[in-house]
Amino acid sequence: MIRLDGVTKRFGDKVILRGIDFTVPQGQVACLIGPSGSGKSTVLRAINGLERHDGGVIEVGGLPVTDANLSAIRRKVAMVFQRFNLLPHRTVLENVIEGPVHVLREPRDAAEAHAMTLLARVGLEDRASALPSELSGGQQQRVGIARALAMRPQAILFDEPTSALDPERVGEVLQVMRSLAESGMTMIVVTHEIAFAREVGDRAIFMADGVVVEDGPAREVLTAPRAPRTQQFLDRVLNPL
Repeated sequence: MIRLDGVTKRFGDKVILRGIDFTVPQGQVACLIGPSGSGKSTVLRAINGLERHDGGVIEVGGLPVTDANLSAIRRKVAMVFQRFNLLPHRTVLENVIEGPVHVLREPRDAAEAHAMTLLARVGLEDRASALPSELSGGQQQRVGIARALAMRPQAILFDEPTSALDPERVGEVLQVMRSLAESGMTMIVVTHEIAFAREVGDRAIFMADGVVVEDGPAREVLTAPRAPRTQQFLDRVLNPL
């Protein structure tokens, strides 16, 4: 479904990605973990074409990620951001139908009906007429997930979707993501929620300093890592004191 082969990226003199290789097949949940600055979010942004990679190949559904293919790529993969990115002057319903109506050219009535189904799926059908400012952070992120699903993607990229939330709101977002995983949605998740990655992820990819250090079944990588750098990271995350 998603393939990266030798992907590199630099910002000025700083090298961010140093030859990233991995493939995520249809239906797999791959969790990208690692310290801040390791290049995880840049990988997601490169897959979605928000950052242009400098070298290597990225393919989504067999289609190369190039400027010419960006519109088609973004129909295949949706993205859920750390900071929600909802339109503040639009209602929840209007935020969810924005892409289907203006990008996919769906009839408004059909888009609204589908949006209400998705809002019910994330537990927010009763907030369809609310503005983003009237919602909690967890509710806003669930709207963001509904908005991504409204584009009928083949895969969803999650960029640290719980890192901006109050701790008490994290669980409600992770539960929606767990439901998506159980439904067979292809997902790449950048996260520091190690328990979620271990329990829901099919696979864990540990990155540090712009390279993939370790890649394997999530339970194996996160309970018995082979690489000392992975073990060091997990020790710090799981035992911060």
